[in-house]
Amino acid sequence: MDLTRRPRRLRGDGVRSLVSETEVAASDLIAPVFVDATTDERVPIETMPGHERVPLEEAADRVEEIMETGVEAVIVFGIPESKDAEGSRAWADDGVVQDAVREITSETDAYVITDVCLCEYTDHGHCGVLEPGAETDPRLTVQNDLTLDLLGKTAVSHAEAGADMVAPSGMMDGMVGTIRESLDGAGYTDVPIMSYAAKYESSFYGPFRDAADGAPSFGDRRHYQMDPANRREAMREVELDVEQGADVLMVKPALPYLDIVADLRETFDHPIAAYNVSGEYAMLHAAADKGWLNLEEVAYESLLSIKRAGADLILTYFAEDIAERL
Repeated sequence: MDLTRRPRRLRGDGVRSLVSETEVAASDLIAPVFVDATTDERVPIETMPGHERVPLEEAADRVEEIMETGVEAVIVFGIPESKDAEGSRAWADDGVVQDAVREITSETDAYVITDVCLCEYTDHGHCGVLEPGAETDPRLTVQNDLTLDLLGKTAVSHAEAGADMVAPSGMMDGMVGTIRESLDGAGYTDVPIMSYAAKYESSFYGPFRDAADGAPSFGDRRHYQMDPANRREAMREVELDVEQGADVLMVKPALPYLDIVADLRETFDHPIAAYNVSGEYAMLHAAADKGWLNLEEVAYESLLSIKRAGADLILTYFAEDIAERL
């Protein structure tokens, strides 16, 4: 037995931190914020302990609370006062996200990212304009090309309101190219795009759909979000977004798809983001409530694993708690 090489030598208290390979910092984290145009008071999100929908007039206050922990960036999701088949409140000048962004940017120094999708604004809960008959025929789905123009309009309206970055999440083919062309055409050439480049049709989104009131009223999203079985397809999806001008590449969800995060880190020079989604957050809370896990420890370890896999940025509902620990 050769004991000349002993890895344990570098695990002592004095040296352990010096040789640590991976680190999570508050500046790596992006905190989601839910702004609700239908309420005048904060509404707890039952399936996401510690999180609330906030009324428009408290959007800036909520962001200030986040920034006090050291987190510098937020992503804004909106719950509109009304919905229709096209999701027209998504690009309305007086839409909930647009008004929230104006308030947040005028009263805080936060870096403001906006989610660009239609699922929270359509009365059917899907991410775009439906093909005729989709309500009754499971073979039908969202009309990709008609939806692209609406995503472009939405992104421009967010930029006009003051968004620092836009994040299209609908997984429509060509969405990054359309949004880049729309932003550039409106004079917003400096607004970057963080694309949900590899977004899977996952069962881990349930609590978010409660939070953002964005669950489909029928069917599912398997025709436009990725099959969880597919790894090679993710590389094709992401390469297309890179070709179309994406500035940041996101994988969603994070923990069940760390292999995809690692693949992207190995292949692309772009910043890589990962979304530590609501289901990942909720299951750790549920286990901690049972006394089975230490919430703070497993939350930090989860984010550490996402960074170790290669993510530069992490969207997470643990942002405030972990930032305070750091």
